[in-house]
Amino acid sequence: MSGAADATDAPRAEPTLGVLLELAWPIIVSRSTQIVIGLSDALLVADLGSAAVAATGTGAFNSFALLILPMGTLFIVQSFVSQMFGQGDAVGARRFGWYGLLVALVTQLACVLGVLLVPAALARFDYAPDVHRLMTRYMQVRLLGGGAAMGIEALASYYGGLGNTRLPMVASVFAMTLNVALNWVLIRGHLGAPALGVTGSALASTLATWTAFLGVLAWFVREGRGLDRPKLELRELGRMLRFGLPSGMNWFFEFLAFNVFINIVVAGLGTPALAAMMAVFNLNGLSFMPAFGVASAGAILVGQKIGAGRKDEVPRVLRLALRTAMLWQACVGAAYLLFPHALVAPFARGADAHAMATIGARMVMLSSAWQIFDAIGMTTAESLRAAGDTAWPLWARLALAWGLFFPGSYVTVRLMGGTDVQAMLWIVAYMALLALALWLRFRSGRWRSIALTQ
Repeated sequence: MSGAADATDAPRAEPTLGVLLELAWPIIVSRSTQIVIGLSDALLVADLGSAAVAATGTGAFNSFALLILPMGTLFIVQSFVSQMFGQGDAVGARRFGWYGLLVALVTQLACVLGVLLVPAALARFDYAPDVHRLMTRYMQVRLLGGGAAMGIEALASYYGGLGNTRLPMVASVFAMTLNVALNWVLIRGHLGAPALGVTGSALASTLATWTAFLGVLAWFVREGRGLDRPKLELRELGRMLRFGLPSGMNWFFEFLAFNVFINIVVAGLGTPALAAMMAVFNLNGLSFMPAFGVASAGAILVGQKIGAGRKDEVPRVLRLALRTAMLWQACVGAAYLLFPHALVAPFARGADAHAMATIGARMVMLSSAWQIFDAIGMTTAESLRAAGDTAWPLWARLALAWGLFFPGSYVTVRLMGGTDVQAMLWIVAYMALLALALWLRFRSGRWRSIALTQ
């Protein structure tokens, strides 16, 4: 599907369930591929023991935490592109694809420096020696693909803003397929390759990411042949960063809070609890992707409606996305309550399998309590981002994550001797309060006065 679609089509589309799902399903597939990769990593290293599972899962989470700032910043590309698309300015929209690629280049340079800092950074946390050793190697290799991952995000945001969510899906499915295949080759040493274990998992991800990025970049460049060279402007890039950095920091500080929560609060409960938490996060990451796809599709429609000067239709778009996301998350919560042991069983192997399975099943059941809150929070946040309202949600997340969630969980679990149950209940409380705060912000109507593209 070409990115040069008629710039009047999408803004005129009514916000029906069919329109929403047509945009959403490729996003769902794209985002789900990332979780499938994580599940593949976890399942293929599971026979190596709980230390390998903990190192791979936590290493991937730590790597993601380092990339979440540029990734969240790049989400604003979709906001600019969708609004410009709504205005009929396809040429201006394409410039923001290039701005996104510049952010990806800076990210790659930072990741190269980050490789050198990983050992010292991980030494500050309370990991078992074998987990620390394996995780260090994993993260160093994984970070070498950070710029490529952000390049894919930049171009996915560009094409998504145009309403073309299928091209990024193709790139993601290709990356997933190659990654899973390379996992099989490199983790256990098939087809004559060395058995690299946890390091092989990271190498597979890095190679697959670079291959997929170069493919979608080639498509983007080829699509621009015959067009005038984009006249990039420092002022316009600065405007993108002005709105994009708060968006990135929204994601960064929230994930940083969860990252510190895992590395300090949960890690102190022992390796089985840490491995169980990573298994639960993998399951939640996969199950919430349909809701996130719906939220992102809703954000595309919100941006296009705003660009077309039809702000009064935005609440209707959000309500449609909310109902759809909440219905899915309710079904997920029911599955977690009914089948917790079956869901955790594939991850529970090795010497600590019984302890991990017991803790993991309990965690899965408790996680059902935050599913509806997660749907409300992510859907509302995506619509606010599409409108350019990125600063207020940042302060709300900072206050709740760092003023309540992390200190409360640390005191409860580490200082007062709490268990994994208390740790999980703090996640529920955070999700509920954040959902309420974001919904009240949207209801206030402050987003209506924000001029993103002017």
